[in-house]
Amino acid sequence: MNELHTETEEPSRRSRLARFSWRPRRSRVKTGFTTQDLVHEALEGVAARPSRLIITLVGTVLGIASLVLTIGLAQTAAGQISQKFDSVTATRVTVEPGKADGPGNKERVTQRLPWDAVERVSQIAGVEDSTLIAELPQGLSVDAVQVQDPGAVPEAPPKVIAASAGLLDVVSGSLSTGRFFDEGHAERGDRVVVLGKKAAEKLGINRVTGQPAIFIDDRAYTVIGILDEVGVRETLLDSAIVPITTAREQLGLGKPQNLDIRIQVGAGPVVAKQAPIALSPNSPEGYKIGAPASMSELQGSMEADFNVLFIAIGAVALLGGGIGIANVTLLSVAERRSEIGLRRALGARTKHIAQQFMLESLITGVLGGLIGVSVGLIGLLIISVIQEWTPVVSWWAAPAGVLVGAIVGLAAGTYPALKAARIEPVDALRDAR
Repeated sequence: MNELHTETEEPSRRSRLARFSWRPRRSRVKTGFTTQDLVHEALEGVAARPSRLIITLVGTVLGIASLVLTIGLAQTAAGQISQKFDSVTATRVTVEPGKADGPGNKERVTQRLPWDAVERVSQIAGVEDSTLIAELPQGLSVDAVQVQDPGAVPEAPPKVIAASAGLLDVVSGSLSTGRFFDEGHAERGDRVVVLGKKAAEKLGINRVTGQPAIFIDDRAYTVIGILDEVGVRETLLDSAIVPITTAREQLGLGKPQNLDIRIQVGAGPVVAKQAPIALSPNSPEGYKIGAPASMSELQGSMEADFNVLFIAIGAVALLGGGIGIANVTLLSVAERRSEIGLRRALGARTKHIAQQFMLESLITGVLGGLIGVSVGLIGLLIISVIQEWTPVVSWWAAPAGVLVGAIVGLAAGTYPALKAARIEPVDALRDAR
């Protein structure tokens, strides 16, 4: 007898299984279950129940789509943040005198800012403008009139800030009226002042026509402008700003407190390294430097934040997809016991049965990965179009999604495949009867 056939099996199944019949040879016994047969049978097993396949794929598709969408959204959002990066913060370096603990647990200044600091840092590559800033003691009186009303409710006077002529550009400020003082005012020590809009409201000044004046420490200062908005240093809006030379000569300013530098985008590391050397070549370590983080660092931070959130969601969905594949494969093993027994009786080995079911799970996982990658990319495009973003996604996202789907399919199909391989043909055929 060259071939075994079961008379009761269906014609279609008989024709499918006939080629796996056991054929004795003269020298050895060999089964006819080839790799091509394995792939063919696995594909037929997967496609035999399309509705169940669709249900099985849902979890894997959602998981892979979440992962691809995560990568794309993280990179796209980080790109948008870089495009809309706060230009004021990104182009600003601050230098402050360093401090150390002194006697009596009091801080002492280790290095002072020179009065010509603006000129010293102006030659550094990437520096566009700079300004010295100092806040004068709060004991100074600031009034719009010298006559005091005894019945008026006392209010805290505006702060008095001394600054170089480049302050307006460095803080990205704008004036509602008038002008800002220039180098000429500073060199001459003119008694001019620019009021922040809150300070102007407090002092009752809303225009500069007619050259209104305020009194700082009982000395008249002409108001030449009103500051409307600033990108940084919001306290300037509640201050009276005078030239730093005037404050030094007439208001007793002892030392500048800060050096603010406006730089080109990306020049932060260079300026932060060279500015202390330009200010004090012998002891540059005595300054405290504040420099912006690079855009690449910001992008990396944003991508990491997005990835932690969405990858967790994708992992949960993939776990559900893997469990779904395992459950359906186990159910398929239970339903196909007679088929497994018949294959074993016709000569299929345990490894052939295990390989077939693992291949079916692998195919299911790869299909889920392909569909999931497509869904994720389409979702990224839709979100980008709605938000008017430029979609960005790494080239490896799609292959990685398919690979993850394949791994999930293999992992989920391992146990059901091993269980199917352990089924004895006699028990399976007895149960089929």
